Amino acid sequence: MIGDAEFDHELLADLGLSIGAAVVWWLDLDEDQLGWMPGLDAVVGVPGADTGTVRTRLAELVEPLTLAARTAAAWQAFELVQPLDTPDGRRWLQFRARVSTRDSARALVGVVADVTRQHTQQQELADLADRYRLLVDLSPDAIVVHEAGQIVYANSAAVRFVRARSDAEILGRPITDFVHPDSQAEMLRRIAKLTEPGAASDPADAVLVRFDGGTTDIESVSVRTTWEGRPAFQVIMRDVTEQKAAAAALRYQAALVAHVSDALIATTSDGVVTSWNPSAENVYGRRAADVFGRPIGEVVGAPLDPVAVLEAGGVVQAEHRRSDGEALAVRVSVARMDDGYVLICADETARRRAERHFTAVVAAIEEGVLVVGPTGRVESVNPAAERILGVTAQETIGELASSTELHDETGQLIALENFPSAITRRTGRPQHGRIVRALRPDGTRVWLSLSARALTQDGTLPAATVVSFTDITERRMIDSQLEHEATHDALTGLFNRTVTINRLSPLARAHRSGLTAVLFIDLDKFKVINDSLGHSAGDEVLRVVGKRLSRGTRRGDVVGRLGGDEFTVIAYGVSGRDEATAIADHVRAELNRPITVGGRQLHVDASVGIVLAEAGDPRDGSDLLRDADLAMYQAKTRGRGRIAFFDVELRERIQRRLQLEQDLRMAPLGDELWLAYQPIVDLRTDRRVAVEGLLRWTHPRYGLILPGEFITLAEESDLINIVGAHMLYTAAREITTQAPELQLTVNLSARQLDDPWLVSSVRSAVTKAGLTPGSLCLEITESALMHDPALAARTLAALRELGVRLAIDDFGTGHSSLAQLLTLPLDTLKIDRSFTAGLGRSDEAEAIVTSIIAMAHAVDLTVIAEGVEQAEQLEILRALGCDQAQGYHLGRPVPLREL
Repeated sequence: MIGDAEFDHELLADLGLSIGAAVVWWLDLDEDQLGWMPGLDAVVGVPGADTGTVRTRLAELVEPLTLAARTAAAWQAFELVQPLDTPDGRRWLQFRARVSTRDSARALVGVVADVTRQHTQQQELADLADRYRLLVDLSPDAIVVHEAGQIVYANSAAVRFVRARSDAEILGRPITDFVHPDSQAEMLRRIAKLTEPGAASDPADAVLVRFDGGTTDIESVSVRTTWEGRPAFQVIMRDVTEQKAAAAALRYQAALVAHVSDALIATTSDGVVTSWNPSAENVYGRRAADVFGRPIGEVVGAPLDPVAVLEAGGVVQAEHRRSDGEALAVRVSVARMDDGYVLICADETARRRAERHFTAVVAAIEEGVLVVGPTGRVESVNPAAERILGVTAQETIGELASSTELHDETGQLIALENFPSAITRRTGRPQHGRIVRALRPDGTRVWLSLSARALTQDGTLPAATVVSFTDITERRMIDSQLEHEATHDALTGLFNRTVTINRLSPLARAHRSGLTAVLFIDLDKFKVINDSLGHSAGDEVLRVVGKRLSRGTRRGDVVGRLGGDEFTVIAYGVSGRDEATAIADHVRAELNRPITVGGRQLHVDASVGIVLAEAGDPRDGSDLLRDADLAMYQAKTRGRGRIAFFDVELRERIQRRLQLEQDLRMAPLGDELWLAYQPIVDLRTDRRVAVEGLLRWTHPRYGLILPGEFITLAEESDLINIVGAHMLYTAAREITTQAPELQLTVNLSARQLDDPWLVSSVRSAVTKAGLTPGSLCLEITESALMHDPALAARTLAALRELGVRLAIDDFGTGHSSLAQLLTLPLDTLKIDRSFTAGLGRSDEAEAIVTSIIAMAHAVDLTVIAEGVEQAEQLEILRALGCDQAQGYHLGRPVPLREL
């Protein structure tokens, strides 16, 4: 066939069109003979070579094709790209071939073309794409892409801008979640104008909303682009917070220069004016345009040498002249600049004039003022001093200032040499805000806030002194009342939490002998009194309890109310547990006596938690109260009216709990959380149709932590939403990649149902993992659904809109009815394992399971039985018409690869 060159022209045309400019070659598979058309020698890198050389080169290049073709079916096509090293560099050849048959003969017919240029262009495009992607990822500017209002891409800078932990917290969220409401309308208007691909908006300011609640000022540009073939917008954002702050600082400095009240003047090194602010225009009466370029002495109306002022210390008093000849009293300050001087000329004309009126002003003020001479005798008294001290100027001037009796805040008489005025006269040091109590001539007392200062600052001693004071008698009374309110409970008059904590500090306990017992007292069933009789009755009970605690404790013990119905007794000098128990029993006995409120006799009991602390115990007051509180809750778990001590075991349990809570926050990042999968079997076909993903935690210190412990911990510490989102995404990814034929079932807790981001989290997980929503079933316990039925119904409806399936877990253990369940968009009902366990042993259990299956089937719900551990149970369920089952008999939870 080859020797006669009887080619299938249709085949050659097809191969030639698929590769472009090419040279034909062929291999007779029966005779193992290679042939080719002219020009092949140049294509395979041996131009002008003999036939043997060309055949050898061609055989080497097409060897992979020839090996495959010998066992290939007729018309099977092959394609191969081979590198070819030549003296001019590496080239790339593309081979296309098909197995052709005619009668009984078989041949491999193909074409070859030099695709070096196309290969290089493709590589350059790939390199360019990689560089662009790296440029975007590492850009200091935040870059996001949003499609249909949802964020589908965010670079590292964008994650930092909004203080997110990773892009997972951003992707799938609406772009408007991160745009301040004041900026949203303008943003939407800008992108609405971008109707053509590549169209870009002008730079515009906006405000981003961060995860920590703060905001960031940005400048943004939006570009119309595509994402996976759909219209989208790329937004480039630059943080301009510092830029705006710098601009504001410049505006402030400019405003400061323009509005400072002193004349601010700049000169050259020769004293020629170069700057003249508005205050200089006002002070000297000359416009800036009229003074530029003139000597400074000429425009201020007096000789002024900046160098001389600097040599004199930088500040001098001088007399200048306005443009109209009016004299000015000026204080001149000079500072050197690189190319001249800056002068601040403060107009003190008005101050000097004001000094002449000072005496009149002192006479009119409400503050008492005395001038005491160097000898200690009073030289002047203003009217306010006369009124405050109950004296007259006539009888006071010439008398010793120490003739008035003064006491300090502790009530101690102040010695004459320690009078504030005496200290200032003797040392020249001012006395500020000394609180003293003065005795008036009429026998009444007045509290004063008193200051003393030397009248002159020339250092002469003893110094004349000015003494000023205000009457703070009324303020002292108010402060005393406020101090009591700040340290005592308003309702009971007992010490409040702040004082209690202070009295428990290591410093407060250091000088005490024996142990300190901290009793944390919580009234049992007090809420019943409040709810049934009202808060006024409850308040009266709390007042009586406070009085009984105060009367029933030892002298020196501290009694406080911490808030609500919680009280504390701090007993110092306790010998041990027996004495602390005796004190607690006595407290309870006092509280157990009937309390009459509104004609009713009420009986009150209390649970008491006790902590014993040695004098050297390093715990502070807050720690001791916390430990006593924990002991009180331990007492409550044993019933009403119990006493419990805080011990090492309780502390270790708490420390372990705190450690686990802290570690659980980091567990998703450290690959400590993993999923075990338990199979769910169809009872009609005995085939595994689904798996339930069950979260496991391998702690680096404690080993495997049981779900009952860490799931409860996650729910109580608000970590359940983070852990749940991580679990859902991980399970969806593993099922998608390893067992796409199986349905996935995962559990939702009651706290997750309350999460407003639950639906977004589920959407993000299935989208990122590539899992079909219909392959996911979310299980919710009956009690979780009944916690807030209205909210649960709304959340389940939103989840159903995503396409996921929904199941009620542990059915029969809660308080729901079938009528309530009919209002919810459920697909599956799971029979609780407690009912399954009774099958084969209890007719009642079989009757209950039969009823559940019948009711569920009546409303088109699939029924799954949990906890199947015996073959007998499985057969009973199959006979009762149960749809599916899971349990240890069918398979234990294991990693997916071991399923």
